[in-house]
Amino acid sequence: MAPSATSTSPNSLETQDQGLTAEQLQSYNEDGYLIIPNALDASTTSSLLQETKDMLSSFSLNDHPMTKFSTGEKDNSHVGDDYFLTSGDKIRFFFEEDAFDCSTGELLKPKPRAINKIGHYLHVLNPAFRESTLTPFHAGIARSLGFRDPRVLQSMVICKQPEIGGRVRPHQDSTFLYTNPPSAVGFWIALEDATEENGCLSFARGSHRRTPVKSRMARKQDGGGVEFVDTEGSRFPKDFEVEEKEQEEEVYTMGEVKAGTLVLIHGNLLHKSEKNLSEKSRFIYTFHVIEAENEYDERNWLQPPSQGFSRLYP
Repeated sequence: MAPSATSTSPNSLETQDQGLTAEQLQSYNEDGYLIIPNALDASTTSSLLQETKDMLSSFSLNDHPMTKFSTGEKDNSHVGDDYFLTSGDKIRFFFEEDAFDCSTGELLKPKPRAINKIGHYLHVLNPAFRESTLTPFHAGIARSLGFRDPRVLQSMVICKQPEIGGRVRPHQDSTFLYTNPPSAVGFWIALEDATEENGCLSFARGSHRRTPVKSRMARKQDGGGVEFVDTEGSRFPKDFEVEEKEQEEEVYTMGEVKAGTLVLIHGNLLHKSEKNLSEKSRFIYTFHVIEAENEYDERNWLQPPSQGFSRLYP
């Protein structure tokens, strides 16, 4: 029997660098994701949640372009304006699509309850998130996964607001953060309990071994926004054991987790979340790591800052 995708974890994970156990690594390799409870202690989790709420309350609307973050659920489009494309070395705020009145364009929710996500440079510009990202614990995990020079290229808080938190349809993270060959891994940390009611993640167990990265989100060659293009490079990670046949219809396993839980997500893994129709938010913090040695080209929507992407190893 394969080990569960939920694993136990030792105490004080934030300060340890020993990486994953053999059982955890086997579970991740087989399933494409790994749930690690209590990766952040209650105090750190509470501090990051409060830091998020403070940012939501204090940011100004005076010069904000009111950019909405779209997952393509409604019109098969994806956000691609300048505010988004130049956010790689900044902290910016993106609205939920349903936070606005469709006829008037006016906000229907108070500002702190209207934001979809905050991104994409929290791991550098915000001290609290930086200290919880560039840690020996995360470096140890990256070593376990075989990274030679892991770089954190983006970070964000996803708010999944009460009543309006949008559905995210099945996707692969390497579609949006493509390297050749693919190498992205998501580190997803619950700042609040994530449940079926408020839109927790669901995973197509093992789909990372049978689902190639067929397309990638790229900057349009005329410079105006983004588009999805066929992947011309490798569609699976290097030296990866691939199942020959894709499944016609994937079965998804729900991943309800408690605050403080870390979920590792393989870049090829299909995962999704449903709309949050409940009265409770589902705040999470996530950052992504790629292999610096792999090709990362100028077509990617997220371009490195002048100093390059952040090193995870000291």
